[in-house]
Amino acid sequence: MLEVKNIKYSYNKDYQALKGVSLKVEEGEMVALLGKNGAGKSTLFLHLNGIYEPDEGQVFIEGEELKYDKKSLLKFRQKVGIVFQNPDDQIFAPTVEEDVAFGPLNLGLPMEEVQKRVTDSLARVGMSGFEKKASHHLSGGQKKRVAIAGILAMKPKIMVLDEPTAGLDPQGVTELTVLLKELNAEGITIIISTHEVDLVPDYASKVFVLVDGLLIAEGSPKDIFSQPEILEKANLEVPIVTKLFQELERDGINMENDYPLTLDEAKEKFLNLMNKN
Repeated sequence: MLEVKNIKYSYNKDYQALKGVSLKVEEGEMVALLGKNGAGKSTLFLHLNGIYEPDEGQVFIEGEELKYDKKSLLKFRQKVGIVFQNPDDQIFAPTVEEDVAFGPLNLGLPMEEVQKRVTDSLARVGMSGFEKKASHHLSGGQKKRVAIAGILAMKPKIMVLDEPTAGLDPQGVTELTVLLKELNAEGITIIISTHEVDLVPDYASKVFVLVDGLLIAEGSPKDIFSQPEILEKANLEVPIVTKLFQELERDGINMENDYPLTLDEAKEKFLNLMNKN
């Protein structure tokens, strides 16, 4: 679905943000890009639909190389939608309805189709009834949903989200995670950058780890979080659930080298331990 080959990018002669990144995301996957602030996650994302053009390297979407002329960019941006970390960087129209309609209008679609896409997209993110609301009066969580609706209105095949839970309260994080899982189940390939490790095992089937502009590891959440040297290099910790079971093992409880990553896994592990005792 999406492939990045040896992407290099420098902001200036003194700072190379990406130093030869290659990765591949298959159709229908929901993957996480892990890394601390400054690792290059946002810079990489801005290459995925041509906002940035690399100094070296290529981006392929459905096997076709991304080109940087106006016609090609419009085509690729219909396929790959990016939701920025700060929704205020993305939402600019006076009303919610106008903001979500912006992309479809730029495609030259008939007004009837534009209105249908606006209505459907807002309903999909739970924002029906907000069409006439002023965008700047919305809460942070509501703005995030409107930003996602604006991308959905373009009917993308791939959705890229940069730190989507930033600034959300716990309920907002839960609701957004559920929404993204639903969208993925409906066939949208989803790529999420984050440094919040507790959420990753709950939604990601694959994890990429980025450190100082280099991809240092990829694998399942179980693979990545079982390698302390990778986490140390990336300045990341294991999920809090995993940390609890590691502490229990230090207190003498045999975990058989199998640490849970999610609450559901923890529940199953506890039950198995109780049955053995």
